[in-house]
Amino acid sequence: LSALLAVRLAEPVNLNLCTPFLYEMVKSFDIVKQPEDVPFYAGLLLTSYSFCQTMVAMYWGVLSDRIGRRPTLLIGLAGDLVTFVLFGLSKSFTWALVTRSLNGMFTGNSGVAKTVLVEIADDTNRPRMMALLPLLWNVGVIAGAALGGLLANPVTQYPNIFGSWEIFRIYPYLLPCLVGSFTTATGLLIGLFKLKETLVVQPPASAEETQSATATESTPLIAGSNVRPPHKQSIMSLLTPMRKRVLLTNVVMWLALAMYTTMYPMFAASPTRDGGLGFSTRGIGISLAITSIVVPYIQLVVYPAMVRKYTTLKCCQTGLKVLIPVFFAIPFLSVLAAHIERILSESQFATLPVPNTWLSHAGLEYGALWALLLTLLLMRMLGDVMAFTSINLIVSNVAPSAATLGTINGIQQMATSWMRIIGPIGAGALWTWSVKHKLFYPFNSHLVWVILALLSTVAWRLSLTLPESVNIYQPGQAARAASDRSDDESESDQ
Repeated sequence: LSALLAVRLAEPVNLNLCTPFLYEMVKSFDIVKQPEDVPFYAGLLLTSYSFCQTMVAMYWGVLSDRIGRRPTLLIGLAGDLVTFVLFGLSKSFTWALVTRSLNGMFTGNSGVAKTVLVEIADDTNRPRMMALLPLLWNVGVIAGAALGGLLANPVTQYPNIFGSWEIFRIYPYLLPCLVGSFTTATGLLIGLFKLKETLVVQPPASAEETQSATATESTPLIAGSNVRPPHKQSIMSLLTPMRKRVLLTNVVMWLALAMYTTMYPMFAASPTRDGGLGFSTRGIGISLAITSIVVPYIQLVVYPAMVRKYTTLKCCQTGLKVLIPVFFAIPFLSVLAAHIERILSESQFATLPVPNTWLSHAGLEYGALWALLLTLLLMRMLGDVMAFTSINLIVSNVAPSAATLGTINGIQQMATSWMRIIGPIGAGALWTWSVKHKLFYPFNSHLVWVILALLSTVAWRLSLTLPESVNIYQPGQAARAASDRSDDESESDQ
């Protein structure tokens, strides 16, 4: 189980660890001619990871069916470890793009980890084990970004500790990649010694079994006539209007999430004249680290209590309603940040300092900025957990049977993966355009945030069209109905 959890945790950590320092990293490459172009190239780097991951995900599954789950997972973990460290050695945009793309390819086997988790679980613990997946995703997304912000450029951030480390002076983003890869390395070691093969291969039938199973002229024609082959539904027949609305709601939500994941670090790192906060990578890391502390509490305590009191659908709708005002409000913090920057312009700090300099410089104003920012980030995390945990449950609930559950989740995975490709590059391009043109509201630096609020509003409106039946696990209902029919037939035969 530890190796599986490491695979699941490695994906969000690798996806988000670079986001706090990506702005500074891209700005240091020769490819950038002016600061306004940085978000576009940063979006390309983020998109390359998701694009390559999406393109190879199916082939990892096919490979696991051929050579087994264990070797497939170990190959992915080993490749993930190597390419992630190589990304930390980036000194050019080309190197960063190639290593980032390769890293996405090797983390494409997260679907294999889910398969193994289902195979090793049983009816008594499957719901509890599957609940670990969204928890690990949320923890990995926030913790990865926090590590990236706190550990990037350690020679400058922590001169007393790393001032003499020449390797970190040459490669300022190697340390966070090394620390972030610790989870992958741990999973690889555990997998080598503890992970068992879960793929069960049926042995080929012997010649005697084949001969005995062959029909002859004396074989009764009506033998087994009451056995019906399982009916396979086509994908189009599965996509009823209600299921299309569920999947569309999920897709819109994922587009907003992918854009936000890219947007917040760029917004926080951008100068206040461009509508950002002017934070250093350390400041970005601190804001995300504080937010990550509450993720397990929200996921394991707050959300289950809300579901028990209300319903899964109501929790999804409530989470989306929380996100709408948060996205509208976040960009207005730039006004306060610009005011603080004017106060700090006479000091030695070129960018907004970390909290230990509040009292000596901007005092009340800087404290207010951080209080407002953390409040909005915590509200966003609450809305995110409620909305996405609920929609994942709803997608599984609307599958007509256990036999179609994999297909429904596969359609969802493919659709949302494309949103993770479109979102980062779209957010980067829109932010670059809005900063360059500096038009009136909402086409100024607020543009991306307004779009995020509108996407959340669309998802909320779509969720209002869903029936209350999405709160019920339909595959379980179908299984119970089939069991009841079987019992009735047995009683009638007797």
